[in-house]
Amino acid sequence: MLFQHGLCGDAAQPAELFPRLPDWSCLTLECRGHGLSEAGPADRFSIATFADDVAALIEAEAGGPVVIGGVSMGVAIALRLAVTRPDLVAGLVLVRPAWFVEAAPANMMPNAVVGELLRDHAPAEARVLFENSSVAAELAERAPDNLASLRGFFQRTPIATTSELLLRISADGPGIDVDAIAGLDVPTIVIAHEQDAIHPLRHAEKLAATIPSARLARITPKAVSREAYVSDARAALSDFLKEISP
Repeated sequence: MLFQHGLCGDAAQPAELFPRLPDWSCLTLECRGHGLSEAGPADRFSIATFADDVAALIEAEAGGPVVIGGVSMGVAIALRLAVTRPDLVAGLVLVRPAWFVEAAPANMMPNAVVGELLRDHAPAEARVLFENSSVAAELAERAPDNLASLRGFFQRTPIATTSELLLRISADGPGIDVDAIAGLDVPTIVIAHEQDAIHPLRHAEKLAATIPSARLARITPKAVSREAYVSDARAALSDFLKEISP
């Protein structure tokens, strides 16, 4: 299985959720500007570019179809690949999607706000402005886990790369339409939870309802218990992979 991280994440994110199964291994490509991967030109930061990079890795390392999954931005990458390169995709694992099909969905606005602040201000000043914003106040009440993630971006380096990623990817989308998603013919699990403003449950529900072979697994919110969230996600993914094993 190839399992992609979220925006401004790295390989540790999917590794935390991947269950230990004797017949399966997990590979992650750290996207440009993420983890140990070089950023390159910022104008190449896009879901389409990241999907092309993942396709190249699958061709080089696997040579054939794999189960591809993702968390948040990784979901958009996986969906784009399933539509544009169906020859490479044998199954889908979609964890906490941040997009359905539309570009720049409203739920990505908090990421863009942080990107703008980091672009226009020094990190310490940007953090103060963010903490005093209505965005931070609303997330503190509705989705404290999202707020914690956003706070981490103010220490993520290089700051210029972080700002560009937050701005460009928040304004992007998977570049596919509903008909294309409805035409997918691979085993699919969608894993999501409530109390998440940046990864709203409605996106997961739409994907599960649109992909013919998909099922939705609702798990414990991270805001309630991170330990239970990880355990539930691993269990759901383990059951899915066991079901589709040859």
